[in-house]
Parts: sequence; C-alpha cells; structure tokens
Amino acid sequence: MDKRTFLKTCSALVAGGILAPLASCRPEEVATLPPRTNWAGNLTYSTDRLHLPQTVAEAQDLVRNTPRVRPLGSRHCFNAIADSIDAQISLEHLNRVVHLDEAANRVTVGAGMRYGDLAPYLQERGYALHNLASLPHISVAGACATATHGSGVANGNLATAVAAITFIDANGDLVTLSREEDGERFAGAVVGLGSLGVVTEVTLDLQPAFDMIQHVYLDLPVASLDDHFDEIMSSGYSVSLFTDWRSDTVNQVWIKRVAGDDAFEAEPVFFGATLANRNVHPILELSAVNCTEQMGVPGPWYERLPHFRMDFTPSSGKELQSEYFVPREHAREVARIFQGMGERFGSLLMISEVRSIDSDDLWMSMCFDRPSVAFHCTWEQDWDALRELLPVIEDALEPFGARPHWGKLFTMAPDRLQSRYEKVSAFRELLREYDPDGKFRNAFVQENLFGA
Repeated sequence: MDKRTFLKTCSALVAGGILAPLASCRPEEVATLPPRTNWAGNLTYSTDRLHLPQTVAEAQDLVRNTPRVRPLGSRHCFNAIADSIDAQISLEHLNRVVHLDEAANRVTVGAGMRYGDLAPYLQERGYALHNLASLPHISVAGACATATHGSGVANGNLATAVAAITFIDANGDLVTLSREEDGERFAGAVVGLGSLGVVTEVTLDLQPAFDMIQHVYLDLPVASLDDHFDEIMSSGYSVSLFTDWRSDTVNQVWIKRVAGDDAFEAEPVFFGATLANRNVHPILELSAVNCTEQMGVPGPWYERLPHFRMDFTPSSGKELQSEYFVPREHAREVARIFQGMGERFGSLLMISEVRSIDSDDLWMSMCFDRPSVAFHCTWEQDWDALRELLPVIEDALEPFGARPHWGKLFTMAPDRLQSRYEKVSAFRELLREYDPDGKFRNAFVQENLFGA
C-alpha cells in the first residue's frame, strides 16, 4: 500500500452505513450482524450483538437487562478498548442538541452527536467550541471519553470543555455529574474510558464564534525545531508539525491563527521553512481538495481547526496509529529520539504529527497535571512489524513518563501504564461505585486498569 491510501485512511471515521439497516431495531431485539470491524479494519469485534436504542429510556432498559455490555462510539479506536465478547451498545441515534443555554454559554447534546454536525449549529447562533480534533466526524461522547485532542499550547483536549455529563450506571439509573457540584468525582468521570457507564448527554462550555486563517510552511530545518520548539508551537492558536523523520527537515508546519481586524501578512520564511504557495495535504504529493482552506483565507473556526473539511464523506481505509504524550519540557529530546529512529521506521511510517496540548485536571487524561506534546504516528497496516517496533519506542520514551493514547496501539505493560496515572486507584474505586460487578468492563479495561 502506498501513501495515497492516507487520503482515505486519515479521513475514515464515519462508517454508519454498516449499521443503517439496523436503525429500526427495537431495544429488546438483538441485532445479529456479520463480522464487524473498527473503521480501519484492523480489529474485528468479538460479538455480533449490537444494541441500537432510539431513546434514553430504551438504553436504560437495555442496560438493566443485559448482564454485560460495552459502549461503542464512532469506531475510531485502533485497539480493543470498545470491544466485547458479550454485547455492545451504540447511542448513534441520540444525536441531537438537547438544550442551548445562552445564559450560561453552554450546550447539551446527545452522546451520538458528532462535532461535524454540532459546529455549524453553534456557528449559526454565534458560538464556538475552544478546539476540534484533526477530523470533525467523531462523536462528542466518544472523543471526550478517550481525551481526544486538537493542538494549541493554551488549548486543553476536547474533554476539558465538558461541564456536565449524564450516564446510565450498572443499575440502569441516570447519573448526572457537573464540574460545579461534583468536583473531584466529576474530574474522575469525564475521561471514563467507556467503563463508568453509558454516557447519554454531554454539556459543553462555549465561547463566542471567531474566524481563523491558516498557513502552511514547508521544509522546516530540524535544527530550528531543536532551537526554537516553544516559539514554533506557540506561533498560532493551533500548530501541527507533519514529518516522516527521514531527513534533516520537518516536512510541514500548519499554523492556525485567529483572524484579526487588520490584514495579516504571513512572513515568507518561518525559522527557515518557506511559505507554501498553494493548499497542501499533510502528505505533499496527495491532493489537498479535502483539506481545510489555507493560504490565509479567513473562515469560521470550525472550517479551519480541523485539517480536513467537514463536507466530504470519510471512507474507511487501512492504517494503524500510535500516539505518545510527554511533558512539554521534554519535547525537544523526544523529537531527537524520533528523528534518530527515522531510518528504522522506514516505509512502515506513513506520516507523523506533533501537537501541543495544555494540562488539565481530568484523572485519566493523557495530559493530566502536565502540559504535553503528543507524538502521533500513522503506520502501514502491518501489525507484526509494528508490534516489534512499539516496545522499542516505549523503552526510548521511558525516561520521560510517556503516556499512550487510550484509543491507539501500544504494548506498554499494565503496571508501567498504571504508574503514569497518580489517580488510577481513585478511578478504580469510582468504577466500582457505579459498576460494582464490572458490567461495562472488558478485557482491555480489566488488563490495563486492574491487571498486575
């Protein structure tokens, strides 16, 4: 498979068509399906039982009457975090705005709402979210449950916008927790990894809508990255580096800035990188037709913060992904490590993205209590080769306390993983409180959060 597959794979999140014929299933009916996979196709789910309730009440009944069930989001995770040998439940039909609170500047949405649908609704009413991920076609509840993120030194991950959540506990009862009223309990519940219960509603903080511009620079010297990392990553509201770690330059720097009243003239040279004179794809030889507008053209926040446009339909494709988060102060050292591994990565690596994320107080967030830089890699779908490479990467990042993304591939031992989270014991107790018998747990959770 050549790199051109990346155009499809980096866009492949929504695979709702596979479930469309089941939309009329009642909750008491269990949908028996042919083998189902995540969108990348590297994981086949271990159950053919998928529940698709139409209402919250139906979802509650399902939880009450199902011995074990695992919430399923938009199927973007590359590992078995959403898998189950028993049954899965998807709330994709609960995909509407529940309430817009203009007094509090907050919006409450159903768990199945996708950012790509929510953003235009907010824009029309003069509101914005603080950030978006690279792709906008993911569900709000699923993204927050795994601490999915965008970029920006002052921007927390998407879960940091959550002001309240409502979920179904193991008894089938609705529980609502809010930042104002539930403090630490709330901080433990937001990044719940699908294990606290079935989230039905999420309330998000809003801010006034704003316009943005985007510029891309090509061929940033690695020496500039080493000498000016903080300046580069702070040069815009959101900044991403794209590279294959195979040369003495970083392939691309994507800088997204808030548009001001005055005309902004981008400098032609940026720390040795040159300003692109056309819209580009993160992989330069691919068409940029589905990428968000660049070249300093102003547009609404939701049409610039993602890398890819909301108005094209993502398709499935083959790739694997890993991502490791390190404290920001160690980013230069880690970048040198990745640079030194470029030859070993070879053709297995399709592209790598580097992003900054602010710290937060959410217990199981990869950025808990530390501003972080995330080193993301998109790999060819060769698990045998990657399974040998990931431990090498993890060992190299061990001195920096790297935390792997919960929804991506890693081989880190459970004891090492748990040592990265000082609140893991408190989180386990929270799970026992709302799910004492482990109704929502699966093998992934049992091994990584409760295993020795």
